[in-house]
Parts: sequence; structure tokens; C-alpha cells
Amino acid sequence: MTELNKPLDVKLAFPLWKAILTILFGVIIWFTPPPDGLALHAWQMFAIFAATIFAIILKVLPMGAVTMIALIVSAFLGVTPLSPGKSDKGAALSGFANGTIWLIGIAMFISRAVIKTGLGKRVALWFISKCGSSMLGVAYGLALSDVVLGPGIPSASARGGGIMYPITQSIATAYQSEPGATARKAGAFLMICVSQIDAIVCTMFLTAMAGNPLVAELARSQGIEITWTTWFVGAIAPGIVSLILLPLVIYAIYPPQLKKTPEIPSIAREELRKMGPMSLAEKILAFDFVLLILLWTVGDIFFSIPATLSAFIGLMVLLISNIMSWKNIIEEKTAWDTMFWFAVLVMMANALNKYGMISWISERIVGYVGHFEWITVFLLLVVVYFYTRYFFASAMAHISAMYLAFLAVAVSVGVPPLFAALVLGYTSNLSMGLTQYSGGPGPALFGSGYNTTGQWWGVSFVVSLASIAIWLVLGGAWMKLVGFW
Repeated sequence: MTELNKPLDVKLAFPLWKAILTILFGVIIWFTPPPDGLALHAWQMFAIFAATIFAIILKVLPMGAVTMIALIVSAFLGVTPLSPGKSDKGAALSGFANGTIWLIGIAMFISRAVIKTGLGKRVALWFISKCGSSMLGVAYGLALSDVVLGPGIPSASARGGGIMYPITQSIATAYQSEPGATARKAGAFLMICVSQIDAIVCTMFLTAMAGNPLVAELARSQGIEITWTTWFVGAIAPGIVSLILLPLVIYAIYPPQLKKTPEIPSIAREELRKMGPMSLAEKILAFDFVLLILLWTVGDIFFSIPATLSAFIGLMVLLISNIMSWKNIIEEKTAWDTMFWFAVLVMMANALNKYGMISWISERIVGYVGHFEWITVFLLLVVVYFYTRYFFASAMAHISAMYLAFLAVAVSVGVPPLFAALVLGYTSNLSMGLTQYSGGPGPALFGSGYNTTGQWWGVSFVVSLASIAIWLVLGGAWMKLVGFW
């Protein structure tokens, strides 16, 4: 029987109980009288938004499908007009005109080329061949390769799960480290290291994680402009220190039984030999990487070239050289999916802001904590924002649900706006390493079976304390030095 003649299995596309629970959650909020001082329109928008985040957390449907339903519901109920005017950021379709969604989409197209050509694997193997004579050196080699790939691959899963994980698994296997009795020889240490390293790299570049442009867009709704260069400059010092110190912290509290790995550099060199010399496609892609970094930094500073336009130029190079065909572009499902839900979430956040929901929340919280010094309040906000990640299995859900409100409160109590926006944005990434389900490569790395949940959570919690200290103390001092507050 051909695919065309095969009968369709018609059934509900989701667990019924999850759908009922989500609808009840939204309906209860919708029909609850709005609190004093809050317009009915704002409360209704909040009901749709809260139900959307609830559905994302429950995984009723894929994220794109959930946000599409939210868009339809908000337009159908008249909460957001479909497209009333060019300047109305609360319109249902307004998010699709946002340049930021194209930045993240194009970066994903480029990341596919990195995997397709083998350049990502080559970079990782090269660093391991130079640094891999000890287990700690292997961790640093993986960190360096992640840093090199980070600016052009806006997916922690693609870098950590698609490139780093197979190599890490191979290294562990080479030393007879398997899940179970021999896990602590190498695999258990390396898997947690890769998870934490990937979270740090996500924090260092605006284009290293899909949620970062969303953070920048939400900050812009509060009048705070975050460019690619601004994000990078703020993160560079604490990022480098984190990449040096945090593997050492893991090595101290959760050491591998095997310390020296003299065979690893030769194994990596052999793999590089099998790959052969760099292909023309890899050379062009490497040039494209360098070009993009220059455009995102020098181009932004001296020529005011928008980051999205720079990304389009980078994609054009790949299309002209046939490294990425148009068919490759239209088949890149993850990018198009991300662009869709990104646009809807931005629309809902803008609508909440426009209708006064964010300012109302901010005013109420400030009423309770406004008498404290802003440093004290901000420290509390960062800690709460960081550890609420235990309750989220999606970075996007976490950012969408909490970032804008926390930023508004921080600014209201006197925290310098750019400093507040960046630190909360960085925290969105750093908290990704807390659990095996909180995003990025965690599911793949933990799923390898080398670590128990208790080991993963225990080590990650200790690392989180060190991470918060580095990014708040050193990062705060650095951002003061560069004039961000």
C-alpha cells in the first residue's frame, strides 16, 4: 500500500486530560474578576498567555501548535486585533514582522551547514587533539570547541547534543567507561561538564541560544536596547572565568577515576585523518563564520549594520556557494518552527505590556520590596529567577513566563536598566544546567545513563552557586567597568 493510499489514523493529537486541564486553567482566570487597577483587556490577555505557558509546560502539543492555537484564540475573542495597523505591536500577526525572529531562524540555517559539512566535528576533534592528554584537558577541549561554534549555532541541543555528545561518548567508551560500575571512570564527569559548558556558551553570545533574541526583544519593549555586541561585551569576562573555573569545580566535587588520558590526542588525530583535509565547503563556511562575527561586532559598532541583515549576508554566502541549497532551507523544520512560536510569544508579551499587565505586576511587587536597597532586591530577584527553573522544562517557557515581569520590577526599584536586562538574560541560560530536563543537551547527556538524578542535581546545584557568584560579583564589576551601569 502506497503512502497516498494508506488510511489516516484519525485521533486526538494530544492527551485529553492535558487539554481539559489547560482549558480549565485558562477559563478560570478568564472569568475571575480582574484585580483592582487592572483593565479587563489586560486580564483576558493574561488568561490566554498563562494557559499557553501552562500548555507548553504540560507538552499538550508541540510548542508551535500551542502558540498557533493561542494566536487564533486571542484574535477570535477580540483580545488582539489581527492586523489593525503597522505600528500596533499588540496585533496578533505583529510578531511575524519582527526582525529578531529572522535573526534566530537564519542562525539555525547556518548551524545546519556546520553539521552538514562536518566542520563542527572537525573543530571539536582538533581542540581535543591539542588538550586531551588529561580528563580535565578533554573538558577544556570540548569547552573551546563549543566557544568557537557558539556564535553561529543558536541551539544548545545542536551543539551539545549533536556535536559534543557523540564525541564525549566515544571518549568514554575508548576508556571502557560505560553506564553502571565504570561510569565514574570518565563518562559521568564528562557528561555533566558538557552540560555546564554548553550553558555557559549559551550565555556568552546572543546567537548561541534561541531564547537570547527573545530576551533582547522583551527588553526592547521596556526601552532597553541589547545588540549582539552589547550582549557579548557584558558576558565575555565572566564567561571566560566560568569556562576556566567551573570544570575545576566539577573536577573537585565529582572527579573522574581516570585522570590521565594519553591516548585521546592520538585517537582524535586519527579521526581527523579519516576526515581528510578541509573541504572547500568547510573553508567557505569557516570564512562565513569569521565574516559574521566581524559584522556582528565591527559592523554593529562602526557601520550600524543590524544583526539580522548581517545574518542574511552570511546565509547569502552559503546559498551562492551551494553549501546550503534552497531545498535545505525550506526543509529546516526546527528553524521555521522556532520562528513561528517565537513570533507569537513576542506578540503576547507586547500585548501584555501594551495593556498594562506588566506595569501593574511591577507596581504591586515594588510596593512590598521597594523600601530595600536595589542591590538587595535585585539579588533576591536573580536567585528566585534562577531556581524557579526547576519547575520549567523549556527555556522559552521560563523566559516567556517570568523575564519581562522580573525586569520591570528590577528597573522600578532602581536597578540600572541595561545591567538588569543583561544579568536576567544571562541567568536564563546559566540555569539551564540545573536539571537534566531544563533544556539544551541535558536530556541526551543524562539519557546516556552515566549519572543518577541525585548526582546530576547535587553537582549542578553546587556549580550553580559558583556560577551565580561569578556572574553577579565578577560580572557586575566588569559591567561597571565597561559602563553598563
